[in-house]
Amino acid sequence: MKHMVAYDLMETSRNANQWLGATAHSWANHPMMAFGSNPVINMIKAWGEVTERTFGRMVVKPDWNIPPFTNENGQDRIVTIKTVVERPFGNLIHFSVENRTAVKPKVLLVAPMSGHYATLMRKTVISLLPDCEVYTTDWHNARDIPVSAGKFDVEDYTLYLVDFMRELGPDTHVIAVCQPVPLALAATAYLAAEDPKAQPRSLTLIGGPVDPDANPTEVTDFGRSVTMGQLEQSMIQRVGFKNKGVGRKVYPGLLQLASFIAMNRDTHATAFKNEISRVASGDASEHDRHNDFYDEYLAVMDMPAEFYLSTVKRVFKDRDIARNDFEVAGRKVDISEITTVAVKIVEGEKDDISAPGQCLAALDLLTGLPDSKKAFHLEPGAGHYGIFAGKSWRNNIRPLVLDFIAANT
Repeated sequence: MKHMVAYDLMETSRNANQWLGATAHSWANHPMMAFGSNPVINMIKAWGEVTERTFGRMVVKPDWNIPPFTNENGQDRIVTIKTVVERPFGNLIHFSVENRTAVKPKVLLVAPMSGHYATLMRKTVISLLPDCEVYTTDWHNARDIPVSAGKFDVEDYTLYLVDFMRELGPDTHVIAVCQPVPLALAATAYLAAEDPKAQPRSLTLIGGPVDPDANPTEVTDFGRSVTMGQLEQSMIQRVGFKNKGVGRKVYPGLLQLASFIAMNRDTHATAFKNEISRVASGDASEHDRHNDFYDEYLAVMDMPAEFYLSTVKRVFKDRDIARNDFEVAGRKVDISEITTVAVKIVEGEKDDISAPGQCLAALDLLTGLPDSKKAFHLEPGAGHYGIFAGKSWRNNIRPLVLDFIAANT
């Protein structure tokens, strides 16, 4: 019960800050305040507007907002989102391009379950749509999932990926980004043993912790320095009474967000200070760079407690996948059983989340795969976000990935 109280207290605090922002904005926007120009009133109004929006978007799932694109014939193509497989903890969705007649490679983009919604991959999806039939994993907010739906840990996540790959068929090309990289590798190895004909044609692994010890970062050091008991006591809460998942144990999104912001506190503080100044001076806009970034960054979801804790223990602490000793549903998953799926590794030189070497470790585990089916790219000067959604992705990595897919279609 005490954890439910803590959960509801966090939500109450968020709601109170949103209300304070709305109140300040409403007060400063009252017609009475327009009789004379007052910089203080303008600043209060701007502070209220930015504060209300900041705390309001923390509990709202962003829309995909996939715009139409122009194909090679100069025709506009509308994109609609269709659910292919519906599951309690996440769906497989398809970005269907209307009236497309040309056959395009089928791509499964495996989005992280690491605090943010799958919409974090929006720019990646948009960049792939002209050249691919894009599907992605759309994970659900754990606070909206009833306790009756059961648990969801790293094994369940892996089996979801197995089922999604089976659904899409053997002509699929899988691209996994960040957190799900080791689990996508494990899912492919699981299929190699259990259902070889359902394996994807290629597997592109981008900036993920296959072996966290290969090049430790602050993230891996934290995972090694705390005990599982300390993590469960300090990070895990039960969903409060106002949500469908009441009573479910989760790693709350708001708690995760506090950790994200604490890692770069000064940068975020400066960004919000500058945005308030821009709003006060009339230089800000609804879709300026600040809002485009923070609308996504601040939108967080609760993670199932079992998934968070099993990820820390089995991927980071015990290094089950790095040691090729990972089990799913009581069966040992042997990475060396992957013998036909082409695998490409992509890392960023300045990635401080999953540092260079952590993802590359996958190639050493693929002892049954010929070197001709292995590829590696280290992007110079690129950070974590840049290798899947930033300039480095658009200009350098995306063309390489598309060439890799074409070579293995």
